[in-house]
Amino acid sequence: MRIALIILIVIHGILHLFEFFKALGISEFNAISKAHGIFWFFTFILFTISVILILIHSNYWLLSGFLAVIISEVLILNYWSDAKFGTIANIIILIAIIIGYSSFNFKQKVKTEKISLFEGAQAKNQDIITDGEWIGLPPIVQKWLTKSGLIGKQRVSNVYLVQKLQLKLKPEQANWNKGMTEQYFTVDPPAFNWNIKTEMNPLLNIVGRDKFVDGKGEMIIKLLSLIPVAGANNNEKVNQATLQRYLAEIVWFPSAALSKYIKWETIDDYSARATMEFKGTKGAGVFHFDQNGNFEKFVAMRYQDSNAIKPTEWTVISTRTEERNGIKIPIECEASWKLEKGKWTWLKLKITDIQHNVEEMPVANYHL
Repeated sequence: MRIALIILIVIHGILHLFEFFKALGISEFNAISKAHGIFWFFTFILFTISVILILIHSNYWLLSGFLAVIISEVLILNYWSDAKFGTIANIIILIAIIIGYSSFNFKQKVKTEKISLFEGAQAKNQDIITDGEWIGLPPIVQKWLTKSGLIGKQRVSNVYLVQKLQLKLKPEQANWNKGMTEQYFTVDPPAFNWNIKTEMNPLLNIVGRDKFVDGKGEMIIKLLSLIPVAGANNNEKVNQATLQRYLAEIVWFPSAALSKYIKWETIDDYSARATMEFKGTKGAGVFHFDQNGNFEKFVAMRYQDSNAIKPTEWTVISTRTEERNGIKIPIECEASWKLEKGKWTWLKLKITDIQHNVEEMPVANYHL
């Protein structure tokens, strides 16, 4: 879509240059005044600048492109009687500008939210973890924390990660949609901010943001960053479901298992229930491990959305574990719902970058 837009702007801009040539008398078409020719040339320059800015991923193309479209349309309506189709090109470019501006606003909103989280939990003066800190926890949880390599490491206060993922929006969906996500966590207070961009097809993409802050969850999904297609906030079911998601994802920063907001109880030799409560929101789930203490899966009764009548079994399975930043974590996972018609695996993810205890908010340009 980006390449098609660039090609359209290039062609459209060149046509404006031809009108400038008329003013110089070097075109075979009817000549126009030099004063008018200057406006055509200026518009060509604006379109050229817009293409360059798009190529270098600068949002300033939205401004130069908008000015070019406005001036171009005035010229077309007044002087370009032999090529009225230029209006169609301007409409297409204007739509792209509106979508681009909506995308810019969405990214700025997410960026502001993440910086706010970061400022609330700076990574400094973390204590060194000892095995004495998990005395009293279920034996299998102690084994997991030891196996993860936490002893001698700093306690994690924040996390930044990037994921590649595949997802299915409906159980009957045959093909996987690919996407990229960025996520930021804090441990005290417990919070996260997650944003995604995924393509439905070459022309349509969906962006979304899920967050858990102050014990409350909020979700936004937009088509082309512009049209809201789903959203939920200020809802007890959403709050609990988002907290349970946070609880499941502490496997990426296991020292959070020592949080004062999480209580553990033994179920059997290889599983333990974790109950988390923060600012009036409470949720629980069961962590399952193998005999060596490696994390296998997390299972919880969780609401699918704010309209769900009752919770549904939700499972996150580790499919690959590796060491990152000296800590053993699952870097590939699958998430599934247990529906009446059977198991629906709707998400597969792979962590491509993870940073613990970042000292400044990393705003990496992954073009989300």
